[in-house]
Amino acid sequence: MKQHHYRVAISYKGSNYFGWQDLGDKEDKATVQGTITQALRKICKYADCTVAGASRTDAGVHAQGQVAKFSLPLEISPEKLQLGLNSLLPEDIRIWQCTTCQADFNPNKQCISKTYRYYFSTDIISSPVLSGIIAHVPSRVEGAQSNTQMDLDSMRQACKYFLGEHDFYSFSSRDKNARSTVRTISRLEMKRTEALGLDVEVYYFEIEGNGFLKHAVRYIVGALFEVGRHAIDSEDIRQALSNRNEQKLSPKAKAKGLHLIEIAY
Repeated sequence: MKQHHYRVAISYKGSNYFGWQDLGDKEDKATVQGTITQALRKICKYADCTVAGASRTDAGVHAQGQVAKFSLPLEISPEKLQLGLNSLLPEDIRIWQCTTCQADFNPNKQCISKTYRYYFSTDIISSPVLSGIIAHVPSRVEGAQSNTQMDLDSMRQACKYFLGEHDFYSFSSRDKNARSTVRTISRLEMKRTEALGLDVEVYYFEIEGNGFLKHAVRYIVGALFEVGRHAIDSEDIRQALSNRNEQKLSPKAKAKGLHLIEIAY
């Protein structure tokens, strides 16, 4: 049966999902890919369909610009497919772009770069309104070397040590599918945002690279938080990038602050 192919951009709030990747019929945990596949099969009268994503986001991670390829045995206009899927999907998943594409389009292998943002607040008391999408990292941390405000300037300065091509073995979890642990980060900066319109101090790291290893962004952000607490310094980061260490410099930053923003082709 002839297959028809569509390239889509997807936005989702990952709080209710065990990550992007479908875990198979024997697993009852909800995933973003699995939820979309179920909706797509309803449109196709339960014929076989495939959903291939560009990035396997972790459980609890969000996306504004996930890219995927749908292959299905049904010819339907992109507009009708988008409308039909959005009517079937839960409110925390939306298809916001849909076009036809070639059969050989590979959303993962053909991407040039991926951009993530990690949002966090430094207020002493966390905001319940933002609790699902922004990590709470209080500026005063009990048990740090000094009980002073988190050093945001040091965190900004430390971003530069991750730029360029490095072996990120020490800043990732083991992944048998990764042929190499060398990646290139072209941009990493920390900014403050006022866009939320709430009386909350919210910052974000924006990081762009040619690809990221499993949990790499969260380990990098976790290390930057430790710099802000004066628990580690720039030399510790340089050493970790030069050596393949099993012991991490820091815990992973919480998943809920991480957002996949854009995938470039």
